[in-house]
Amino acid sequence: MNLSQRKIWGYRRENGRVGVRNYVAILPLDDISNAACEAVASHIQGTIALPHAYGRLQFGEDLDLHFRVMIGTGSNPNVAACIVIGIEEHWTMKVVEGIAKTGKPVAGFWIEGSGDIATVAAASRKAKEFVHLTSGILRTECPLADVWVAAKCGESDTTTGLASCPTVGNMYDKLIPLGLYGCFGETSELTGAEHLAAARAATPEIGEKFMKVFSAYQAEVIEAHKTSDLSDSQPTKGNIAGGLTTIEEKALGNLEKIGKTTRFIDVLKPAEAPDNGPGLYFMDTSSAAAECCTLQAAAGYVVHIFPTGQGNVIGNPIMPVIKVSGNPRTVRTMSEHIDLDVSGIVRREMVLDEAGDKLIAMIERTANGRLTSAEALGHREFVMTKLYRSA
Repeated sequence: MNLSQRKIWGYRRENGRVGVRNYVAILPLDDISNAACEAVASHIQGTIALPHAYGRLQFGEDLDLHFRVMIGTGSNPNVAACIVIGIEEHWTMKVVEGIAKTGKPVAGFWIEGSGDIATVAAASRKAKEFVHLTSGILRTECPLADVWVAAKCGESDTTTGLASCPTVGNMYDKLIPLGLYGCFGETSELTGAEHLAAARAATPEIGEKFMKVFSAYQAEVIEAHKTSDLSDSQPTKGNIAGGLTTIEEKALGNLEKIGKTTRFIDVLKPAEAPDNGPGLYFMDTSSAAAECCTLQAAAGYVVHIFPTGQGNVIGNPIMPVIKVSGNPRTVRTMSEHIDLDVSGIVRREMVLDEAGDKLIAMIERTANGRLTSAEALGHREFVMTKLYRSA
């Protein structure tokens, strides 16, 4: 079947977006509301709590990012309905109102003036109502290109740049022209290949926008806070063990994820939803796996592709993470974490075009309901990005 005719069975949401999971999320506005959210999730089956570490005394750009992540997470098409619990009313309702713009069921509760027990009881009743409302939603046939697919890599090694990252790039080269929304990030991990990344922008203006973001990250984050160099962080000890001796080597492999012909059409802030139509987007993110996945899910991406060489176990609570590896040893010793084995590329038993087709088939299976390895193993890493100290 022609790729343009490929379909998946997904959940068409009120705003037209397509989800591949059907969660009722219990979302804490702030760190001190985690216990209440986890209590609701423990009482009501079919719900999932998303505890995190931040949300108090943040301000400025850091607070804006916090709200983008909160509202974006609750708005993700994989979330059928959402309960928001915060310590106080104002910020809680700001998140509720943002999520409500999608048309999905959402309700907010706050602990001040009521305490945990009353709040948990009221939120549990509403959560049960939402479970009954959404658990019977039927999947409908949707174009494959309606599934937004993000990507990053982790625990990279020499096989990542030779096999698993090029597999992702081959997938994007095939699906982006059909109207897919794609996303890559990891700003610091493009160090040494930033000029090559800029050259892959759709226009000179987007290339300049990328370089401005990259240079700001280098100046305001890396140069401002590093010691002598990045050797304690980039490349990681796992990268070095896998044969990547410099950040430049790592960056060249990382960039293989965007394919050979695809050009990115815009540069997004962390957790910013794309609004320039279908295409590949660059998002300004940390290279930390859980942080990057959390930001991409908050931007609306519903499936994540994660190439790994040495073996990373990351998952996400609302966005299924598909692990791809081209390292024969990792596929053998960490098989329970790997969804797609493309090690045949390095053994010359598989060509890249075949690997890309296998990844597309795995995206279809995942969109249709197959649990990824990370989901089956219970990996639900939800990690907020914080830009600076709280007030």
